[in-house]
Formats: sequence, structure tokens, C-alpha cells
Amino acid sequence: MKILICSANFAPEPTGIGKYSGEMAAWLAANGHEVRVVAAPPYYPAWRVDPAYRWPLWRHETWQGVRVWRAPLWVPRQPGGLKRVLHLATFALNSLPVMLRQAAWRPDVVFTVAPALVCAPAGWLTARLCGAQAWLHIQDFEVDVALQMGLLKGPGLARLALALESWLLRRFDGVSTISRRMRDRLLRKGVPEARTALFVNWADVQGVRPLAGPSPYRAELGLADGVRVALFSGTLGAKQGLSVIPEAARLMAHRQDLLFLVCGHGPMQAELQAAARELPNLRLLPLQPLERLGDLLGLADVHLLPQSLEAEDLVLPSKLTGMLASGRPVVATCRTGTELGDVVSGCGRVVAPGDAPALVAALNELLDDAALREALGRRARDHAEQHLARDAVLGRMAKRLMGDTAT
Repeated sequence: MKILICSANFAPEPTGIGKYSGEMAAWLAANGHEVRVVAAPPYYPAWRVDPAYRWPLWRHETWQGVRVWRAPLWVPRQPGGLKRVLHLATFALNSLPVMLRQAAWRPDVVFTVAPALVCAPAGWLTARLCGAQAWLHIQDFEVDVALQMGLLKGPGLARLALALESWLLRRFDGVSTISRRMRDRLLRKGVPEARTALFVNWADVQGVRPLAGPSPYRAELGLADGVRVALFSGTLGAKQGLSVIPEAARLMAHRQDLLFLVCGHGPMQAELQAAARELPNLRLLPLQPLERLGDLLGLADVHLLPQSLEAEDLVLPSKLTGMLASGRPVVATCRTGTELGDVVSGCGRVVAPGDAPALVAALNELLDDAALREALGRRARDHAEQHLARDAVLGRMAKRLMGDTAT
């Protein structure tokens, strides 16, 4: 099968959509499919173009058996609101001729990953030009998130954006997403059920697994015996609701046996760095190499998964899969009854978004009960192995793309 993937983010970083697209492309190529990708130069999560990709603006490369075409985009220093829309629109515009040229290759499937939804028209048009199956994969509902976070203002603009989104979604032969509730939302937006599919974010259950001993990071960070780690690792963005972490650190400053560790890069980095200068129990690490992801996640005694109220059931954090695979309990800030809440309630604790005292109470419970942490960690690992194993998830995806509607 010949598969053309359009994804603004395509890079082997440990977190985020670039990792999703990269792993998917590499797996498909390793399993006998011909794969091409049209993508932007690596820029995420640092929000600046990798210096190695600044020139030439358009380029072609081969990575793990995948042919990759890069098209430039404008990257704002402070993403948000209109700047973020323009940022993605520049990639949609610059990648359009590259996508259209791929029609001559005659792929069987054109698979567009959203974000960015603005690239969906190019994916659809390319598929129609060569008779390929047009597929759209939704990692998060950008329009809904923008509306709930106040980035798109005015009832008229909201109605127009939602109408255009619904019209566009219904043009595709297949539309997939990463959770049951997000799939339900596709139905409410008018996508026929037969055209929808559930492709969950997977976990590398072989590369990330419970550690047999202490993580090497403990010695590297100079952590004393008995110090527990509450870890957040991922993009430091607004929709993560990360401000609850320094609030909890202040409330738990009396606990000498606890370190809040935040690892990543993103728009909230400066705010968290300022908080860390005042809080000795809060430390920041830059994004770590992919090959060290297992050791990093194994450093946690408890994983932190904050999420803003506005983003619930519009996104399902991809970082959750690695947390579960590491065999550690998770504390998520989300409402019960959401998909994230349903998953985490079986292997950790769920507290209300932004509720620092409730987060503190959950951490105190887990930190003071090693047997409970171990039991919840085993449940987390079991969930990852049974539902999120990469080969099983991508195997089902490949079958569906080849026309097996039973998957």
C-alpha cells in the first residue's frame, strides 16, 4: 500500500504529534508499505525552527525508510490566538504545491493529521486528483478548543467556523480520532458513523516499561534516598493547566521527601521557571532525548497529568500512554466522567481541574502508601499492554486503511 501522510509536525521527539506521525510512518514503512510524508521543518516544542533546517526552505530527505518533503512555515515567538492560526496557515499554503505534486505518485491513501486542520483541504484535493482514499485523523478538535478558550470571539464567527469544519469533515472518506468521546463528537458534527474510526494513541510497551531498579536520573539529579518524585513530562502549553503544579508545590513545601519535577519546553516555560526560583521543591528539566524516555518516566513515583477544564474531551493527552507503560500511578486534573477520568480512575486519582488542595490530598495519599502506588502502577501497566500496544494499534489502523471495516 502506498500512503502519503501530511503532518505539520513530524519529528522523533519524545512527546507530541510529531512523535505520533513519525512512529506511524516508520512502522508502516517497516511493515512493507511505501510511505511518503509532507511536513514542516522540526520546530516543536521549542517553537523555533531547528537550525539545521533553516536553509534550504524546501528540502527532501529519507528517514527510517520514509521519504520526507519539508515545506517552510512561519513560527511565532509567542504562539497563541491569531498568531497560531497564521502559523499553521503558512504551512498549509507552502505545502500545497508539494502535496499536489505527490498525486503523480498515485498513493492509495492520503492521510492528513490534524492539527493542522487547515491542511485538510490539500489532503482531500490531492486524494481526489489521484483517486486515493482521503483520510483525516483528528488529534484534537482545534475549532472547539479555540472557542472554549476564547481564541475565537463572537457568535457569528463561532457559527461560521463550526459550519466550515463540519462541511470539511464530511468530505473525507474516513475520519479517525483518539478516544470514544471524540468519536462521538465527530458524529455530532455530521460525519456518518461508517466513515469514522478509533485510532488510539499507542504506547511503546517494549521501550517504556517498569524499571527493575532506580532510574539513573536519581543519581544525575542528586536526589537523596527517600525523596519521591511527582513528574510532569510534556509540552508546557496553556491547555495543560500547568499552573496547578507550582500551587501544589507551595502547599507541600513542608514535605522534604517530595520533589515536583517538570520536564519539557513550551509557552509556559518562563512562568514555571519563575516559580521554580522561589520554590526549592520544584525543578525544571529541558526536553530529554527519546532514547532516555523509559528512564525519565521510571523516575516518577507519581505522574502528574494536569489538563484545563476547557480542553476536556476535546483532546486526550498523548503523554498518558507513556505514563501508563512506565507502571506508575497517575494523578490527573480532570472531571470524572470524561474519557481521561475514566482511564486514570483505574490506575491513579482524578481531581478537579485547577484544584491544588485536591491535588495535594491525592499526592499525600499516594506518597504515604507504597503498596497503593504499586497496585495502581500494575493496573496502569496492564492497561497499556492490553489496550495501547503499538503493534496492535497500528496493525488495526493499517487494516482499516486497506479497507477492512471490521477493525
